[in-house]
Amino acid sequence: MSEQQRRDLDEMLRHAPLDVGGDVAEARAVFHEMMTSIPLPPDVTITPGQLGGVPVVTVETPGGDPSRVLLYLHGGAYAIGSAADAASLAADVSRRSGARAVCLDYRLAPENPFPAAVDDAVAAYRELLDQGVPAARIALVGESAGGGLAVATLVALRDAGLPQPSSAAVFSPWADLTVSGESATSKAALDPALTPRALRTRAADYLGATAAATDPLASPLFADLTGLPPLLVQVGSHEILLDDAVRLAARAAADDVRVQLQVWPQVPHVFQSFAVMLDEADEALDSAATFTRAHWSAAGKAAAGTAPNAALPS
Repeated sequence: MSEQQRRDLDEMLRHAPLDVGGDVAEARAVFHEMMTSIPLPPDVTITPGQLGGVPVVTVETPGGDPSRVLLYLHGGAYAIGSAADAASLAADVSRRSGARAVCLDYRLAPENPFPAAVDDAVAAYRELLDQGVPAARIALVGESAGGGLAVATLVALRDAGLPQPSSAAVFSPWADLTVSGESATSKAALDPALTPRALRTRAADYLGATAAATDPLASPLFADLTGLPPLLVQVGSHEILLDDAVRLAARAAADDVRVQLQVWPQVPHVFQSFAVMLDEADEALDSAATFTRAHWSAAGKAAAGTAPNAALPS
């Protein structure tokens, strides 16, 4: 992989105008401008709608199987970002996975604190089931806060007695709102996108006056993950959330979840967003698509009562 690509991306992010922990309204506007500055490819179809009473944007690419659904949870530290902002990365995942991506506009803090985002994700998933989409044909995908939300949603679905989706893939998940991982300090100088101060500010917004940062549905690192579906965790080594990903994967493994941890060296937070300029991002997205497709196939065969014929990615 190109060291120059990594240096160029690091330089670009260090000069970006976004302050994740700054004024919420300003951060939302800057983030939206950044995420939508490059037009989507002309073959991407965007359709607004609702799912379980929650606004969504459905992203479709040519050749995709509309019966398979990626329930996509965007990042933004629970306070910024939107389904529309995530459409570009969701389209890339959609294209490679061969499925439609449904990006959820879950309610944001501080206006709607925890557990609003979890409730919205569960409501949307319930509606997919009610529409007749089998759980075996659904996969969850989330980036940053959306990655933590994806795992929290799996826990909430299990506790509600709902069937689990076929798998979940999370990119740079924020899984610990206590911001207690060692990498929050040891990687601070290397991370061009996030700071511990920003995360603690947004965690306080999301938790509100009553929720604890260790609540399992706010910080799934502290949850019992038993019974969750196969999990793929991707992270870069140059981000303060590195330990969130590593510890989340370890927790999943300890709870007998089939889990794969992929750490890419010298790349930043949600590096998958930069596939047009970073070889590692392209490789990571291909890996996530392979993982998702394999577990769709396995879940479908299991639902039909037949065993998979090939070994699955761990």
